[in-house]
Amino acid sequence: MSGLLENKSVLVTGAGSGIGRASAQAVAREGGAVTVADIKLAGAQETVDMITQAGGRAVAVEVDVTDEVQVDAMVTAAEDAFGPLDCAFNNAGIARGRDHVPGTLTAQTSFQAWQDVLGVNLNGVFLCLRRELQSMEKRGAGAILNTASVAGLIGLAGASPYTASKHAVVGLTKASALEYAKTGIRVNALCPGYVTTPMTNGTKQGDDKRMERVPMGRYGTVDEVAELVVWLLSDRASFCTGSSFTVGGGIEAG
Repeated sequence: MSGLLENKSVLVTGAGSGIGRASAQAVAREGGAVTVADIKLAGAQETVDMITQAGGRAVAVEVDVTDEVQVDAMVTAAEDAFGPLDCAFNNAGIARGRDHVPGTLTAQTSFQAWQDVLGVNLNGVFLCLRRELQSMEKRGAGAILNTASVAGLIGLAGASPYTASKHAVVGLTKASALEYAKTGIRVNALCPGYVTTPMTNGTKQGDDKRMERVPMGRYGTVDEVAELVVWLLSDRASFCTGSSFTVGGGIEAG
C-alpha cells in the first residue's frame, strides 16, 4: 500500500529538530522524498540520517530563511535532488528575539527583539513561500503549509512580537491561498498550541497555569503535529486551502 506522499518531492524548513524533524520523518514514512533544511546543518544531517536509516530518502540543506539568496539556493537544491517541488512545509521559526525576556510587555520590548522575531517568523515564511510558489506554478500543482501558532489566532500577553508575527503568517496564508486557488496550489497554516519541543523546553516554568488553558490538560507531542502536517500536504486534503488548522488540545476553543 502506497503512502500519502508517495513519490512526492517535499521541502521542510526548521527540520533539524522539533516539529520540523518529526514532520520530515513522517513525510518520509509516507513515501515522500524530503529536503531537510535548517540553519544548523548538523541538525539537518541528523534528521537525514534518521530518515535514511529507516529506509527513506532525504538530503540536508543549510539555510538562513531570512536570506533571499540562501532561500533561492535551498529550493534549487530541492529541485536538483528530487525534481519539481510537490509540497513545502515552512516551519522555521523562533520564539523570541536575542534580548527578549519572556513576559516582557510591549512598551518594554526592544526594536531589536521585534526585528529578530519578525525577520524569521514572517519575512522567512514570505521568502520561502514566494520561491516555492514560483516553482509550483511551473507545474500547476502543489501544497504549502506555513507554521503559525495558536498565538496567530488569539492574543499572547508578554509576547507581542511573536503574536504579531504569527497573526501575520495567517494573513499571508489567506491572501496567497486566494491568489492561487485556481492554479492547483493549496496554501494553509498550521497553528500548534503548547507542544514539547527544544524551543519550549526552556519555557515550561509555570506549567500549571499554562495547562489550565488547555482542555486536554497536557502538552502535545511533535508526532501528533506531524500527523496533521502529512495529511494537509497530501491529496487527502485536496479541498482545503486558505485555512488555519489548530493542533492544541482545545486551547483555541476556550
